[in-house]
Amino acid sequence: MSTSPQGSVTLVGGGPGDEKLLTVAAVEALRDADVVLYDRLAPHSTLGDLAPNALLINVGKTPGHHPISQTDIESLLVKHALDGSRVVRLKGGDPFVFGRGAEEVVACRSAGVAVSVIPGVTSAISVPAAAGIPVTARGVTHLFTVVSGHAPLSDDEHRHLAGLGGTVIVLMGVGTLPTLTQGLLAHGASPDLPVAIVERGYSPTQRTTLATLATAVHVASAAAVRSPAVLVIGEVVRFADRDDAGIAQVFATASALAAAE
Repeated sequence: MSTSPQGSVTLVGGGPGDEKLLTVAAVEALRDADVVLYDRLAPHSTLGDLAPNALLINVGKTPGHHPISQTDIESLLVKHALDGSRVVRLKGGDPFVFGRGAEEVVACRSAGVAVSVIPGVTSAISVPAAAGIPVTARGVTHLFTVVSGHAPLSDDEHRHLAGLGGTVIVLMGVGTLPTLTQGLLAHGASPDLPVAIVERGYSPTQRTTLATLATAVHVASAAAVRSPAVLVIGEVVRFADRDDAGIAQVFATASALAAAE
């Protein structure tokens, strides 16, 4: 353990799960850590090697099962830091993208604990990329929106997304896929809008299921889609697993639509 009178907390973004996507700063923080609190979706299969001198504490949650509450996690961070430890909070993706990192920073600051953040590669961008899907593409779309699918969206939120256009990326959205597709369709989104569901991004069992907004629920059910998965809705999905000729067709279609406006 560190011999300093008070330790510190570092929130580390672990990326989409592949330890090779950890940043250099993340690897250094883990190497020097005395205590690591890690999430289920953070890279942890070789955590003993990455943090050889640390006490490893699994605080991961699964859907509907939270054995350690968020309040308890924050208490553990503060306690170990006040005991003099260098604490790493290893989170999947980026700590500030649906990662409750802001709450943990506030808890540390409120207790007078020094806290810093090392960003990670968010799954909102990296998992579509693993499936060959860019979230933006010149001439196709110039914006993307990242949405939490943990709880169903409101009618106003469905209306906003349907009217906004661009690419919609949904994290934790398998369970709310039916309400999402119904809401978008009800507010004018095209039933032919492409949809991709990318399961277990960057793992050996990564799988991409392709559908349209109208067929997504049926296709996902038939394919037995399960979390963790990232949903991508928009014309950029047409890039998935395409050869050069197919990608050229995407741009040709986008150009023709632009010329017709």
